[in-house]
Amino acid sequence: MKFKKLFTFSLVLLITKLVPQDLKFKLPIIIDADTANEIDDLFAITRALGEDSFELLGITAAQFHTSPYATLNSAMESHEMNKKLIDLIPKYQVPLKKGSSQPLEKIDIPMVSEASRFIISQARKLEEGKKLQIIILGSCTNVASALIEVPDIASKLVIYYIGFWHNPRLNTYDKNEFNSRNDLLATNYLLNFIDLDFRVMPASTSKHLVFDKVSAFKKLTNRNLGGFLKNRWNTYKRWWTIKDPEQKKWIMWDLALIEAIANPDLAELKSFETPIENVRRNINIYTFIDTLKMKKSFWMHYNKLVE
Repeated sequence: MKFKKLFTFSLVLLITKLVPQDLKFKLPIIIDADTANEIDDLFAITRALGEDSFELLGITAAQFHTSPYATLNSAMESHEMNKKLIDLIPKYQVPLKKGSSQPLEKIDIPMVSEASRFIISQARKLEEGKKLQIIILGSCTNVASALIEVPDIASKLVIYYIGFWHNPRLNTYDKNEFNSRNDLLATNYLLNFIDLDFRVMPASTSKHLVFDKVSAFKKLTNRNLGGFLKNRWNTYKRWWTIKDPEQKKWIMWDLALIEAIANPDLAELKSFETPIENVRRNINIYTFIDTLKMKKSFWMHYNKLVE
């Protein structure tokens, strides 16, 4: 009897060691990003590409129409930027889908796009027991549109969102924030969706992840990817602040969320009631991030990505 137990244990241990890393459980993920706005989306997507715990199913392009730099189709701008980034890392090609160029006009009418339909199709084909993780790095238009069109996919989704400001001590919210303003109807739709697993990295938490230009540029050694990220840093001019005109520092808002998902031990996620103007329910909000370890994690991953 003891021999049988020892044999069984040894066999399980051997099989575990023989299973390749890419066959172990991975989080099925779609990243929805307003990549042409700012530079932090580029760093966030770079961090997600090739992450061992992610099964990146695709990247969808979000609109950012309130930016003074935006064209009439800012989602297309994001889509083109996604293509430029992915082309620099050929071994991690993933489907890229265009999102809506405009925010929701009515709460019950979706802004149907390639992105919203892609989200629906990936949720429907998901294996039983798995949940599709959607990471919203910009406006909520594409995800809200998918849910408005097919609300029953909600049970298959975990939604992560970078948006609004939050005071955890008082549990007060300020939606006067760039991502939220770009589609406030869509943001409120997700907040009001009963039983939707909604997890938020507020601007008040992610603002603490700041990269120093001199230090970052020394580490962006790869000519293709590194050169692309440095050029974007140098050429994108921040329109919302007159502080730091030489852009020696940059808040990596979106990267904070990717790191928190890839390394849950580097962040604290707590439950809070929704804003008083929304449907009363609980959502999860990140209240703390370990910025030093997140920076270290990013550069370790970057070096592995370009080696």
